[in-house]
Amino acid sequence: MQLRRAHDEDLARVIEIWNDAVRATHDFLTDADIRFYLPIVRDQYLPFAEVWVAEGDADRLTGFVGLTNAKVDALFVDPAAHRQGIGRALLAHAYGLKGPLAVDVNEENHPARAFYARLGFREVGRSATDAAGKPHPLIHLASDGEGLV
Repeated sequence: MQLRRAHDEDLARVIEIWNDAVRATHDFLTDADIRFYLPIVRDQYLPFAEVWVAEGDADRLTGFVGLTNAKVDALFVDPAAHRQGIGRALLAHAYGLKGPLAVDVNEENHPARAFYARLGFREVGRSATDAAGKPHPLIHLASDGEGLV
């Protein structure tokens, strides 16, 4: 697996990974919710974020992390590649670039909450809604990187 900065031509695959991963892990979102978030991610977030991708066999992208400074705004792995260390590798890379990290995770996303807890992230706050004002509470997490090195 190779980690590299995303290129413009990676956008379609990054969106595919996002869509597949959200559908596999965010069972609390409806199809209408996903259709609502998709253009926000594609048009308002990804073009302006620092995006790093994991490239697997045959140069196929298997995951990505999106950063704004030291905030992890997006971490998604192709469901076919879950539990292979890709998410952890992307976070460790982000920590190497930015130092201590912050991330918001949906309260309803129990697998993600467990994943971040295993890597040493701790709760530092909560919000009643997500960034778009939707009724999906967020848990704000932070890590000094100890579980990532």
